[in-house]
Amino acid sequence: MPYEGQIAETVTLRGHQGDLIDAYLARPLGGGRLPGVVVIHHMPGWDGPTKEIARRFAHHGFATLSPNLQFREGKATPEENSASVRAAGGMPDDRTMGDVQGAIDYLRALPYLNGKVGVIGYCSGGRQAYLAACTLRGIDAAINCYGGGVVAKAEELTSRQPVAPIDFTKDLQCPLLGLFGVEDTRPSPDDTAKTEAALKQHNKTYEFHTYDNAGHAFFAVDRPHYRQHAAMDGWQKVLTWFGKHLA
Repeated sequence: MPYEGQIAETVTLRGHQGDLIDAYLARPLGGGRLPGVVVIHHMPGWDGPTKEIARRFAHHGFATLSPNLQFREGKATPEENSASVRAAGGMPDDRTMGDVQGAIDYLRALPYLNGKVGVIGYCSGGRQAYLAACTLRGIDAAINCYGGGVVAKAEELTSRQPVAPIDFTKDLQCPLLGLFGVEDTRPSPDDTAKTEAALKQHNKTYEFHTYDNAGHAFFAVDRPHYRQHAAMDGWQKVLTWFGKHLA
């Protein structure tokens, strides 16, 4: 059931090491208990399209929270924050996971939550969603949208991202949905196959879908990578997955 009325606002939450960071909270108006969703933004940052995604989830009945994982960069725009993060070698996993855990805990403390929380991430956020699903507490379902770097060679590991998320697969605590494009290079179809093999090896509950004629960021309506066929079907699969596991 779509909810026509909703409220959306910037809130603050306690993230990594107790830091106060900004987050965007969108929820439908009306009674009843709601499932929660944490939206992990893409590398371009905590931007307008990310907040639009949060409002879309709210429209479909989810209390949705998207933390600003680049808040500490302190620049004037998401683009500048993103450039600063890229120059430093990407998001540090320990800090990111601390912030995502803070978002999960924030949702779980809301009086109208139904007790279930899902995590979804796009681009670098897809990688972070996979990592969160394996290492954090309180996640009932996860979705990785074309997250590059779940599989990583030894030379690609850094002090900021010291372990490839695939190495934590044995600890995955919830059902995982993965959505990918066949024309993507990060993750490539080969990376996706390796991830799927690890999930099978550890008997995890998962579904992977790879779309033809689609590459990276096919959900992004504001980018040339947008692919309507993949995005429309992908949204349906996302809502079905969370509907099933967060009800």
